[in-house]
Amino acid sequence: MRVALFALLVAAPAAAQQVADQSFNPPVAHPAYKEGAGPLILIDGAHFNFHTVDGRYQAFAKLARRDGYRVEGNKKSFSAKSLRDAKILVIANALNRRNSNGRWSLPTPSAFSPDEIRAVREWVEGGGSLMLISDHMPFPGGMGDLAATFGVHMMNGFAFENGAAPSGIFVDTRGAGSVHDHAITRGRSADERVDSVKIFTGQGFRIDSGAPLLSIEVDATVLMPTVAWQFSDSTPRVPAKGLLQGAAIQFGRGRVAVFAEAAMFSAQVTGPARRPMGMNDPAAPQNAQFMLNVLHWLSGLL
Repeated sequence: MRVALFALLVAAPAAAQQVADQSFNPPVAHPAYKEGAGPLILIDGAHFNFHTVDGRYQAFAKLARRDGYRVEGNKKSFSAKSLRDAKILVIANALNRRNSNGRWSLPTPSAFSPDEIRAVREWVEGGGSLMLISDHMPFPGGMGDLAATFGVHMMNGFAFENGAAPSGIFVDTRGAGSVHDHAITRGRSADERVDSVKIFTGQGFRIDSGAPLLSIEVDATVLMPTVAWQFSDSTPRVPAKGLLQGAAIQFGRGRVAVFAEAAMFSAQVTGPARRPMGMNDPAAPQNAQFMLNVLHWLSGLL
């Protein structure tokens, strides 16, 4: 099994060139706000982020705008001033400069200064809402200090389901107990209920308090390599069953939604075959609604 796993994964980066799917036009049956009249969402782009408003999170921004939210990219360090006008801050796959430009190896220092972490914490305590999204290694390393201030403990590795052909693709379902009952998964009405979410290779985490949204309920492992996508029989590994892939946390007067994978909220195409990955994947029909429900909870509609 380990030999097969190693052979499978070392080839992954060559086939994983990810670009935004410009053709993806997500429908919104019942917009939460009139066009351009909703709360302001900031999508971080100031910390060497792998997913940004004009890049791999174009579909995220497009879907949120169709729901009435105002969406802007953040290009500033976090401070009380830079966060003042936002209701929701989205941070997806931030990195320290040391790990930028594809240098995905240990060490993975924090993407944020202590002052920035303090500013985000105080902003959330005062009523702001944070959507914190960290993919597989090295991103949990760069985002772990910020996550920890909210009682979230990320695994700086890769979560894979065990088996003859190990895979980082998880389809979480309500029936299997990996989609948990919560206002977010119930939505505002029966047609917004989410029973299935597809995840495209991430990590797993634990929380000190809060509510699980998505979890690993199959036999799985988190592999903890020194260099991303490079595995061997000596790569440290941790049992992954029971780890979370999504959670919702009340924090002071604010809210935090945390996720262990970023592509689930994107629409991308990968590799020469331009394989869909994210909300545009036909096997992920409820990912877009799940994203909207998360935003509705963060903005106080749920």
